Amino acid sequence: MRLNQYIAHHSKYSRREADKLIKEGRITINKEIMNDFSYQVDKNTKVYLNGKLLREQEQYSVIVYNKPKGEIVSRRDDRGRRVIYDSLPKKFSHFMPVGRLDFASEGLLLLSDSVKVVRALMENGLERVYLLKLSGFIKDNVFDAMESGITLEDASAGGHSKSKIKAMEFAPFVGYTCIKNVSKYSKIKVIIKEGKNRELRRFFAHFGLEVLDLKRIAYGFVTLNNLPTQKVRFLERGEYNKLHTFLESLKG
Repeated sequence: MRLNQYIAHHSKYSRREADKLIKEGRITINKEIMNDFSYQVDKNTKVYLNGKLLREQEQYSVIVYNKPKGEIVSRRDDRGRRVIYDSLPKKFSHFMPVGRLDFASEGLLLLSDSVKVVRALMENGLERVYLLKLSGFIKDNVFDAMESGITLEDASAGGHSKSKIKAMEFAPFVGYTCIKNVSKYSKIKVIIKEGKNRELRRFFAHFGLEVLDLKRIAYGFVTLNNLPTQKVRFLERGEYNKLHTFLESLKG
């Protein structure tokens, strides 16, 4: 693991801020100031910040952010578009997002100050619930594909124009509820367990359906409820209890 990454994982600082700490000579290894940005930290390396040993964080916080359309889930954007950290209070600037919601999507985004928690929430098949508005009528073959899954050699439709991902396998949806289905548009609630690159947009684009609106309303045991757009809240006690139980289950 690169030194700046290690610092970010074991402190409140981002990688960019970690680079600044290294440049300022505030990081020491084996009692020597470390200025090598490419230094690789292993399990036996002891890294000190201002003379204090960096240890793996046992305490963590998780927040829920109701992301609006038109924000990028990133630290910065090379095209000058608004990013989530422009809206988040500065005290959460070191929090890391659990997965992504694309520029045109909105809704529930989890963030945490613990890389272990972020990885656990991303990589263990928790259910994600979305509300979608589609550009036309949902035919039976679409429902069949949702129920049985589908593999596409070319899933570029619905993906980002610069994406290098082409083929994609779509697992069967956990569930779905069709709210409205008419010739002009349809509304549907879907539950999936994966979070692949623009997965839902690619899936429905294969059937000629454009995703007009996409809103995530639940992620695992956390729901958006009535949290206003662009607002933040901490997990509630019951949600923290469920998160703790979930994390403990992974240790077994």
